[in-house]
Amino acid sequence: MSLLARLAPHLPYVRRYARALTGDQTTGDHYVRVALEALAAGERSLDAALSPRVALYRVFHAIWLSSGAQLEARRDDLSDDASQRLLRIAPRSRQAFLLTALEGFTPTEAAQILDCDFGEVERLIADAQSEIDAELATEVLIIEDEPVIAADIEALVRELGHDVIDIAATRGEAVDAVARKTPGLVLADIQLADGSSGIDAVKDILARLDVPVIFITAFPERLLTGERPEPTFLITKPFQPETVKAAIGQALFFHPRRTRQAA
Repeated sequence: MSLLARLAPHLPYVRRYARALTGDQTTGDHYVRVALEALAAGERSLDAALSPRVALYRVFHAIWLSSGAQLEARRDDLSDDASQRLLRIAPRSRQAFLLTALEGFTPTEAAQILDCDFGEVERLIADAQSEIDAELATEVLIIEDEPVIAADIEALVRELGHDVIDIAATRGEAVDAVARKTPGLVLADIQLADGSSGIDAVKDILARLDVPVIFITAFPERLLTGERPEPTFLITKPFQPETVKAAIGQALFFHPRRTRQAA
């Protein structure tokens, strides 16, 4: 199989990553092209011990470092809030965050791409997460009928610097809560106290508001049906606190509307 054939499935994703990293598709594409040219000319090679996708991203970063990492775009030229926020994060932390949050690499794979150890990647991700949490503080609606779980989620949300406007145990309570105050994020269970559906509650909310939603449920199969749209953020119970924290940061960061809601 030719080099191009091996890498072709991964090129759209490395282009996406390059654009997010630089804030500009033209600049990102330039460095992707340079990386491919270096591979074709034999100046760089894919590490056979790595998967083709990990190896390609590793070469991309080697090209970046060899050029002095001059991938910054003018902030006033950026067309969306997410790009502007990304460029306010320190470059190394930005890379680790994007590789895991946007591209779906594990921390171990990110460490291979960035040529560093696992501990450093975890620290870089934590640094990026802290910057994101501080900038994107918002009001959160929790839809959860189990009091203990609701309390755990509320504690995580407040630990990240967000406010909880209400905890709803039913579809009706969720709709009423939104009528009283607009949330900037919704965390929703599926099966609620009175037999109503968190899915229906979210549909009611999204009919009125453009707000990111994270489903936290013991019944993921009710959402992962193979039909579209499926939820972008889905956490299975029992959950790990760090998984919830990471999902909140990612949901707020990549959603287009990023301001604290007024009362």
